Amino acid sequence: MHYPDYPFTPKRFEVRPGIQMSYLDEGPRTGEVVLMLHGNPSWSFYWRKLVSGLSDRYRCIVPDHVGMGLSDKPDDAAYRYTLESRVEDLGTLLEHLSISGKVTLAVHDWGGMIGFGWALGHSSRIARLVVLNTSAFPLPADKPMPWQLKLGRNLRLGAWAIRGFNAFSGIASYVGVAQRMPSAVRAAYVAPYDSWAHRIATLRFVQDIPLGPDDPAWALVEESGRRLAEYADRPALLVWGLRDFVFDAHFLRGFEQRLPQAQSLIFDDAGHYVLEDKAAVIVPRVRAFLDAHPVSASG
Repeated sequence: MHYPDYPFTPKRFEVRPGIQMSYLDEGPRTGEVVLMLHGNPSWSFYWRKLVSGLSDRYRCIVPDHVGMGLSDKPDDAAYRYTLESRVEDLGTLLEHLSISGKVTLAVHDWGGMIGFGWALGHSSRIARLVVLNTSAFPLPADKPMPWQLKLGRNLRLGAWAIRGFNAFSGIASYVGVAQRMPSAVRAAYVAPYDSWAHRIATLRFVQDIPLGPDDPAWALVEESGRRLAEYADRPALLVWGLRDFVFDAHFLRGFEQRLPQAQSLIFDDAGHYVLEDKAAVIVPRVRAFLDAHPVSASG
């Protein structure tokens, strides 16, 4: 299948025995590393325009999480679909690529919890932050859990809709943007999730949303929220579409409170997939932000 504005040739490696991860590695090997982490139900395709806008100078590493995008989609017997597994996989990818220095974290949706989860053990390696409609802390007390996520997380009917009809990916490609996606772009978002078996991760991500101490992902997310202010001294850019019914202004405020020095690029007329709505503005702004805050030679 042809993916619009995605002229890249993904690479693959065995992230776990018998499980291949697909990822992009674009740009000069000696360039400053920008690690772009997608969420659910998207994949590396989400970052395509930012990769194209940076990769002449920056080394862009963009994994497809296991079960997502062009990566393998194992069943539950072969892979444990948890945040902890995602964090481990990210570390394995960076080891595979011999990336041991500083990185810039660019995160969206679940990518925030994965990236900041990895950062808990590698805080000194985080050079800069580019944060788009995501979280790295528990659900704010004044933010109700959206019913759409409750349906998929807690009810058999919701799980059946996600796996039987690709409801999560299909609906997200409509409600995640303020401007309707071109049909070819929408098709690219949903293409990896073309069967019951291939939709396992889109459901497991929803089921892994941590709401309390009994949930497997809670410990990582709670610790991340507690320690997020440690990055207040790093250059940070918050990019937000306010028409996101999940990662809305409550989550933006959570980052603003913990990262008070961060720059902000906020859109009233953009949704969850903020890069789809506003790439023409966001890509040059991210480029200017990175150029203005080079990683020190010692990093």
